[in-house]
Amino acid sequence: MIDWSELADEITAWIADYAESNGISTLVIGVSGGIDSAVTSTLCAKTGMRTLVFNLPIRQANSQYDLSNKHIEFLQQNWNNVGSHEIDLSEVLTAFENTVREYNSDLTLANFRARLRMATLYNFAGLKEINGIVVGTGNKVEDFGVGFFTKYGDGGVDISPIADLYKSEVYALAETLGIIQEIQDAAPTDGLWIDGRTDEDQLGATYAELEWAMKEIENPSGREHSAREEEVLERYLELNKANSHKMNPIPIFEMKNRQ
Repeated sequence: MIDWSELADEITAWIADYAESNGISTLVIGVSGGIDSAVTSTLCAKTGMRTLVFNLPIRQANSQYDLSNKHIEFLQQNWNNVGSHEIDLSEVLTAFENTVREYNSDLTLANFRARLRMATLYNFAGLKEINGIVVGTGNKVEDFGVGFFTKYGDGGVDISPIADLYKSEVYALAETLGIIQEIQDAAPTDGLWIDGRTDEDQLGATYAELEWAMKEIENPSGREHSAREEEVLERYLELNKANSHKMNPIPIFEMKNRQ
């Protein structure tokens, strides 16, 4: 049985060891108001290292914006090594839309939002006085199951502390870490769509269902599946195939007869 407090300490030590061995001074992380970034930023704060957390709204729903700020307040009340910045990137998105004009779609603009946030985090991490790394917030189901992230957006990070944790394990860590209940109870969303669609709306299944599918494929139970389970397995495999280009290494042409 997993000791969640011990696991939190192990991940915290892993983050600190990586940073120390690579001469890093600061942990840089975006805080969305969701469970994954809340857990990851708390683990970063627990290292005792300078931790910079960012609320990066882009025409954000008030509920997401407020949850992000509430979590930042929670961090700063509990750890004095946490600094924060709020940078509204809405005007940058508007400028980009005006530049590409009609050559965009809801999907490309959603991905642009994620890439804009990534670029902003790396801007700060790369400053000489900060000397930081960007810390990823993806979990195992997203990063290695269904590829539910933006390539070179939220997938553009230096380290991924919770990428080997299933979503249910992230929630268990959140409870152990004392993450505010509103975040634990909120419907997961990537916050990239104007219509406020949730992750479940986009994925066609809950994280619990996708987690089950991932485990079932890795270690088949051998039992007969219900109709809904068959639907979820089909959806999981569909997403896994469609997003494999994100999860696999970039293809490289290899020269065979170089003189």
